[in-house]
Amino acid sequence: MDQLRVYDDDGDLLMDASRVASKVVVVPSGDPRAAAARERIRIPWGQHLLSDLLDGRYRTVVCGVNDSDNARGVLGELLKLIPTSQWTLDSATSYAKMFRSAVSVHAAEDREPYVLKFDLDRLLILALLRPAGRDHFTLEDLFRGFRTISKMLQGRRDRMPAASVSFLGAKSNRLVDHHGHSPSFEAVLDAMYKGGFTGDVYPPPGMWELGATGVYPTFPFPESLDRMRQGSS
Repeated sequence: MDQLRVYDDDGDLLMDASRVASKVVVVPSGDPRAAAARERIRIPWGQHLLSDLLDGRYRTVVCGVNDSDNARGVLGELLKLIPTSQWTLDSATSYAKMFRSAVSVHAAEDREPYVLKFDLDRLLILALLRPAGRDHFTLEDLFRGFRTISKMLQGRRDRMPAASVSFLGAKSNRLVDHHGHSPSFEAVLDAMYKGGFTGDVYPPPGMWELGATGVYPTFPFPESLDRMRQGSS
């Protein structure tokens, strides 16, 4: 049987992983011959979210928004890159501020966070509004926000497929855990999944430097990981 190759000519030798500075090692899980339909989050390691959105691979994207400054977030980038949109960075931020003011008057007792919709013609943005008085999101915010987002996507084939940022390493809307530190990617995925989200979640590009750590392409992760954490093989 011929040896499997990835590249033509000498490409396999030239692309020796030990020579590549930025890389991830994807660990397959499950038996591809025994596929079963189940809800899961897919993780597109090594892919560029903005490029995939501009290429039309998704109908909906989830990101964060605040009522003061969104210039350094994904929302701001998309508003600049999609010329057919009637939204601008200033109008989107102003809308978030107006929505915040209306909520404080008419629904002060409602639990946050809220989800704002920005229709950019070929792309729908579901933006999680950062809670008032805070410069960050928490994992609890993600869980409650994605519970709402999942309901907004349920049964809406016109809004699928959907993707989300990971909120890790965000500049405009950072995410922290209960200790005020950046949570693990697993904790983020768990909050989204428990909220009912089963779209694609893009890891932060900074994680492309973790070549020494094997990563899985889907969540929930296999049970073998928990067994290893508990000391079993």
